Amino acid sequence: MNNQADKKLLFQGILKGVSRSFYLTLRVLPAAVREPIGLAYLLARAADTLADTTVLPAGQRLAQLHKFKSCVATPDSAADCADIQSALQGQLENQDEQRLLALLPQLFSLLALQSEQDQGLIRQVVATLTDGMVFDLNTFSAEESGELKVLQQQSELDRYTYLVAGCVGEFWTKVSVTHVAALSHWDSNGLTELGLRFGQGLQMTNILRDLPRDLRIGRCYLPQAWLDQHQLGNEQLLDKSNSDLAKPLLQQGINLALLQFEAAQDYLLAIPRHCIRLRLAALWPLMIGLGTLEKLSASNHWLDVDITIKVDRQWVYKMMLKSLFMVASNGLLRSWIKAKAKQCIAAN
Repeated sequence: MNNQADKKLLFQGILKGVSRSFYLTLRVLPAAVREPIGLAYLLARAADTLADTTVLPAGQRLAQLHKFKSCVATPDSAADCADIQSALQGQLENQDEQRLLALLPQLFSLLALQSEQDQGLIRQVVATLTDGMVFDLNTFSAEESGELKVLQQQSELDRYTYLVAGCVGEFWTKVSVTHVAALSHWDSNGLTELGLRFGQGLQMTNILRDLPRDLRIGRCYLPQAWLDQHQLGNEQLLDKSNSDLAKPLLQQGINLALLQFEAAQDYLLAIPRHCIRLRLAALWPLMIGLGTLEKLSASNHWLDVDITIKVDRQWVYKMMLKSLFMVASNGLLRSWIKAKAKQCIAAN
């Protein structure tokens, strides 16, 4: 697979279908990093489809994830790839996800065409993300047992957010340094650590937003140590009328995310001011994360599974427009980010 029509199908057709928000970020990235980052996302999204489908029981999903990881390590493993496709052929309600799995051979062919360095980085990040999905399925089996399980300590939460998001910050940084000459002066190790924490902050935001739905499939990523600290039981989190009672727990999660977003700000401002596309690609998810935290902090319905707390599309478009006037100024960005972070606390 090396023609532009095939790549256009993957990066515009399929990617836009499985993630409209990431598609916007990918479009704004410099062309030099667009392909390896987009390919890594599509491979990870395919693994996520295997992990999340309810068509297969957890044990079979684990088996398919291990086969997928083997395919990523050795993309010529055609038998495993065919088995993954056949396991879910025609069974997924989401047609974009079904098309994505059907195109796995093309994705692995495109992986083989990347430079040796990019192949190594893509394989590493997709393998780590797959490990995070395996961790999920091994830790939380409540979909079938009906039991609610809780992570015990913050160290487990930190490990989980690294596996499913922090590693993406590492990957993003290494790919950018490899392909963007303006970043040759970067402290690669220091910026990689900031990128890691950036990813963890985004995942922490997702955990807080998705808590009511996760609880009802037996998953609580907020550690038991936090629940004990606030004298909350699992059953109280399942009751939407306890949203106010659980506000201190929510604020603890928001505070952790804000701490990680401080690293995200440092990461953003370390990008040279003339690298507008790279800056926008970092700024947009940061502002969406802060906007989501602000809405969570202001809500009186955090635990209500029937209410989705998120920034709307109009807010996103307005933020993107505003970002065009601020992206090249470190001072304006600092003020904007600081004001948003303050609202995440003041709203409470």
